[in-house]
Amino acid sequence: MNISDSEIVASILKADGYGFTEDVKSADIVFINTCSIRENAEERVRKRLQYFKSLRKKNPALLICLLGCMADRTTTALLEEEKLLDLVAGPDSYRHLPQLLAQAGTGRKAIDTILSVDETYADITPVRLDSNGVSAFISIMRGCENHCSYCVVPSTRGQERSRDVVSIVRETRDLFENGYREVTLLGQNVNSYTWEEGKGQITFADLLAQVAGVNPIMRIRFATSHPKDISDELLHTIANTPNLCKAIHLPVQSGSNHMLDLMNRKYTREDYQERIRAIRRIIPGCAISTDIIAGFCDETEDDHKDTLSLMEWVEYDAAYMFKYSERPKTLAADTLTDNVPEEVKDRRLKEIIDLQQKLSFANNQKDIGHTFGILIEGISKKSDNQYFGRNSQNKVAVFTKTQSGPGDYVNVKITGATSATLLGEVV
Repeated sequence: MNISDSEIVASILKADGYGFTEDVKSADIVFINTCSIRENAEERVRKRLQYFKSLRKKNPALLICLLGCMADRTTTALLEEEKLLDLVAGPDSYRHLPQLLAQAGTGRKAIDTILSVDETYADITPVRLDSNGVSAFISIMRGCENHCSYCVVPSTRGQERSRDVVSIVRETRDLFENGYREVTLLGQNVNSYTWEEGKGQITFADLLAQVAGVNPIMRIRFATSHPKDISDELLHTIANTPNLCKAIHLPVQSGSNHMLDLMNRKYTREDYQERIRAIRRIIPGCAISTDIIAGFCDETEDDHKDTLSLMEWVEYDAAYMFKYSERPKTLAADTLTDNVPEEVKDRRLKEIIDLQQKLSFANNQKDIGHTFGILIEGISKKSDNQYFGRNSQNKVAVFTKTQSGPGDYVNVKITGATSATLLGEVV
């Protein structure tokens, strides 16, 4: 989401006459786009801001600006107490950046953190930053109303609202015509996308079908799905549409019903397992990834073991794994106690990571001998003689260069694998 937001900001500023530089030391204005979901993300932001502040020794006129989810919560500390910032803008205030910059340029602090009930930036064509020219992100909705007890998103990004389907399809078509061959549709909970069109309602499954219809060689991915909302209709749409990628990110957070209840996830372990069975039944070979939190409030060893056992049952292809960090303005911060010792969180997280590495390795080993259609994304970081790309299941494959190049599809036979990467040869 932050990449998508940064590209929207770049588009707005470009239209107002601003230029861009990759050398921060030569910049007159620097923006840092922030996330509040994890405490360590905020700590990195603060360190980065201190570095930007040090650049003022050579450029006293440098404007330092903070965007995104940290804006509202940290305004007082960063603006007034630490005196680090000249401008603060929340995720729904990007259209006002030219005016805010003009104000900050006069020496007055500029702040706009008001959340919107209808802003989707649907009419803005993002400037693709650091793009490989092959894959791009399209934001289809903003905000969230699930109110998971650990999550700050509802308070930092506001209520849920969907972008109109016509603008999403148009952006997909424009990307294809400009050489892109893969898009990822983004939302805090894409399953709840809905758009009223005439007398009918466009669901997320309907949207996926329309986006996939732009061109059969344009791959479509999406993130993120909420387990309580992932429907059989959506699964059948994916199964029946070749260019809808066979990979679903389905955050579970915990395998314990006790934890899921405290997290306000609105499903049980058994509900989640039923959805996994549906995915396996309707989309054979679909890759499944997840998010897991270790050490949430009141988590016992039995709760932790429930998570490990669910991981083994699902056999996840990949996972994003974190230890719990309390976030202000969340239900958990207001009503629960962060009472799992840090050393216990660390140990449980390590056990989760170790298990996932074994699962990922085992899943990747099963791919040896199989041939996949790989979309080439670029040159491998480890060798200039190799390309890397992804298959439909979102697994990275590395293989020797051919006459094809980024943006092309090649068939790659897998000859080896690590827990993170498939190794192969073009056939």
